[in-house]
Amino acid sequence: MAMKQLAVFASGTGSNFDAIMQAKQAGTLDAKVELVVCDRPGAPVIAKAEQAGVPVLVLRPKDFDGKALYEEHVLSACRAHDIDGIILAGYMRLIGPTLLASYQQRILNIHPSLLPAFPGKDAVGQALDKGVKMTGVTVHYVDDGMDTGPIIAQEAVPVADDDTKESLQAKIQAVEHRLYPEVIQSLSMKEESL
Repeated sequence: MAMKQLAVFASGTGSNFDAIMQAKQAGTLDAKVELVVCDRPGAPVIAKAEQAGVPVLVLRPKDFDGKALYEEHVLSACRAHDIDGIILAGYMRLIGPTLLASYQQRILNIHPSLLPAFPGKDAVGQALDKGVKMTGVTVHYVDDGMDTGPIIAQEAVPVADDDTKESLQAKIQAVEHRLYPEVIQSLSMKEESL
């Protein structure tokens, strides 16, 4: 199934949301962001989405009696907006069975490392701590593990001897902001090319 009607799930600044919206405006992304789901009231991505005219659903998971009820509410909103693909963009929660069952092989995540290296939080810090000369970016389907789903695309990013966490993060984000919209576009065309 082609992914044309997207929900972007984000918890923070929304830099990958910005990149997706810029690709749409530039005509290099043939999909539409119909909904932003945010689990942190006050996160900068909320104002960015509102400014772009994208509906926003802001929910605090702790306000629900368990993950399943939280995800049922999110799923209901996704269905109301005819969402056929979910794009995780700095969403700092593991996706549970409720969403996974409804969007199998239609939830994407971007991770700042060459998975399976450095899964989880602070992948940039993990890479620097290990002293690697190469890290990168991975776009993958989401499964029930942490950063363990099937890999769709990867791109390497060299680590310089003088890189700091901030400088390496900036290099990785530059790749993310180009690669993620490219991958989303390739999946939005999937059905049409058959």
